[in-house]
Amino acid sequence: MFLAAEKGDITTIIGGIAPDWGPFGSLGQEARVMIEVVMAVAILLCLGIAIWGAAKQRIGATALRDTFSAEQGKGLIVAGLTGVFIIGSLGTLFTIVYGMAV
Repeated sequence: MFLAAEKGDITTIIGGIAPDWGPFGSLGQEARVMIEVVMAVAILLCLGIAIWGAAKQRIGATALRDTFSAEQGKGLIVAGLTGVFIIGSLGTLFTIVYGMAV
């Protein structure tokens, strides 16, 4: 009887898909956790900016009839969500750029 997946297991498959931290692969576990914490704080800050922009847009457009405040709110929403997208994709971008360099 011949088994196709005799020598491998699920960690072989998952290990091939999971990022290897690219150029940061040689960092210790503490450094990786610190990078993850900094990125998480930055994402929360960007989400906070987006929420602040949404509130500023809503209040400026309805209650105060202030179009300038509403336009500022739109800009803050776009800036916050763009920041979330960029920070969220940094790991993928670093891995792609490092893979192309190697």
